[in-house]
Amino acid sequence: MSKVLIIEDEVAIADLEKDYLELSGFEVEIENTGDAGLSRALQEDFDMVILDLMLPGMDGFEICRRIREVKNMPILMVSAKKDDIDKIRGLGLGADDYITKPFSPSELVARVKAHLARYERLIGSSAQENELIEIRGIKIDKTARRIWVHEEEKPFTTKEFDLLTFLAENPNRVFTKEELFREIWDMESIGDIATVTVHIKKIREKIEINTAKPQYIETIWGVGYRFKV
Repeated sequence: MSKVLIIEDEVAIADLEKDYLELSGFEVEIENTGDAGLSRALQEDFDMVILDLMLPGMDGFEICRRIREVKNMPILMVSAKKDDIDKIRGLGLGADDYITKPFSPSELVARVKAHLARYERLIGSSAQENELIEIRGIKIDKTARRIWVHEEEKPFTTKEFDLLTFLAENPNRVFTKEELFREIWDMESIGDIATVTVHIKKIREKIEINTAKPQYIETIWGVGYRFKV
């Protein structure tokens, strides 16, 4: 069951929206002030937010901006203002849709259903397409080019990401510096292969607990490196 948060200071309107959404199978919560609404939107797991613009404590524009900094769930803005500038501003801050009062409850329900269906398709598509590598606490999202080490996301440069991903995709295999240089930098080994050593050092600083005793990228003296599993 999808969970919807309504942030609306007009109690009668909020209750009407809630009644119609609950009849359509949604779980609905209401907050009547901007501060309380933002707090719940950020701290709890809602599938969608219906957000009034004119609220006590904090307006809908600021709430939308703050939510969008950390969450991607659909946001439907509601306002009595019909000015295009408000719509443009709201959509520019990350709102998915904008509906003006008065509106029919059935239109609201239809829009909520449409946005949730679209969001679920996007999430499902992303989950199917993203290619992940997970090895002993390291998660590499090849599609999004993001890396987590024990659930903490770490920043990697392009070549650091490519080098770590290549080693992780070929575990327990020893590669010479020349092989890694050719593979990652797409150049012949007549170049400066010392850059491989530098990049291995930087990667270890981000993934190893103790770089003096690496648990992931092992140095095979006189040969090169391998990723241990």
